[in-house]
Amino acid sequence: MIQYAMVTGSLWRDRDFTLFWLVQTLSVAGDSFSYVALPLLMLRATGSVSQMGLLTGLAGAATIVAGVFAGTLADRIDRRMLLIVCDVARAGLYALIPLVWLFSPQIWLLYAIVPLSAAFAMVFRVSYVAAVTNLVDPHRITEANARLSATYAAASVGGPVIAGVLCGLYGPTSAIAVDAATFAVSAVGLCFVRLRVRTPARDVPAPDGVSWRDFVVGVRFLWRHPVLRALTVLLSFLTFLTLGLTDIVVYYLGHELRQSDGTVGYVLATAAVGTIIAAFVVAPARRTLGFGACWIGSYALCGVAIAGIGMSRSVPVVAALATTVVFGIGVAGICSMSLRQEVTPDHLLGRVTASFWTIHSALGPIGAAVLTTSAAHYGVPATCLVAGVACLLIAACGTLTPIRQARPERLAVEVP
Repeated sequence: MIQYAMVTGSLWRDRDFTLFWLVQTLSVAGDSFSYVALPLLMLRATGSVSQMGLLTGLAGAATIVAGVFAGTLADRIDRRMLLIVCDVARAGLYALIPLVWLFSPQIWLLYAIVPLSAAFAMVFRVSYVAAVTNLVDPHRITEANARLSATYAAASVGGPVIAGVLCGLYGPTSAIAVDAATFAVSAVGLCFVRLRVRTPARDVPAPDGVSWRDFVVGVRFLWRHPVLRALTVLLSFLTFLTLGLTDIVVYYLGHELRQSDGTVGYVLATAAVGTIIAAFVVAPARRTLGFGACWIGSYALCGVAIAGIGMSRSVPVVAALATTVVFGIGVAGICSMSLRQEVTPDHLLGRVTASFWTIHSALGPIGAAVLTTSAAHYGVPATCLVAGVACLLIAACGTLTPIRQARPERLAVEVP
């Protein structure tokens, strides 16, 4: 346990959390620009969808590799400094792209920069989650995560729209330049954020060097905690079923319902609002209903909505169901992350977070390939029905595990 003085005031009055939240809002908004601009830049330069896919694959591989060591770095290095280094590195890397493109497009540069940036992004995300426990008191963790999640959702609604306009007027490199600038501003802002000193309840020897064995330490903690163990296993299958859902929706709207690209964008932007709604309701819902009811109920709701997507040919209905899926994933995700932060000792939080994300995400790319292939061969209605029923069954399995507990954060577990 980490001992902190309790603060009862509003998070809005917490100077350090508010500053942290503001600079990250700016950074996330800027990052959504590259989410749109990088694929457009690759397509304009090469005209090849396969090269764009290769770039995405390399970024994914870099993320997995970085995930093995990200937790160790977050647990052994000053977290604020680590966040600043990651922001500065990404600012410099992304700034190189528009600078080089002023003279001549260099495709090889994208293959070098994008994977490196993805690796720094993974380290940043793990450190970011771990740093929240150094910003707020334990009873405020869910509320803090909800506010930060709402930021990500808001950026995913407005950022791509602005990025699309900017790319159309000035080219994709202009949007990437904006992203680089937001990382630089974020780094400066983080210099003024004060994280609380981490004081473990018992002395923890500092191991030498960075090793894959530290990843195993995180895995061991997940396995010893009955709720986190069950969450990791069930989320592996749920990620398999849901990671490719965006591709399914885009394919369904554009190919089978013959809708325009603008309509597809409207549906995806509307769906992102689900996370914003989740951010507002998750803290009171968890206090009232408990962890188990929120997590299991959220994925049961997702299952019903996923099954319904393929049964409707109405665009507004598809948008509403997609929003419901995102809402359910948002509530469950915030609950899961908050529980992990509440029960994990501070000196292990980075490694446990990295292990958790790496393990339950491993089946995601395979699942996305299976779902999209199934949609092409058997149609979206059949694919969504099977995926939705499977999601419901997995949620039902949760009722047979320790996940069903209302207050699993009170469960005592031996720390390695």
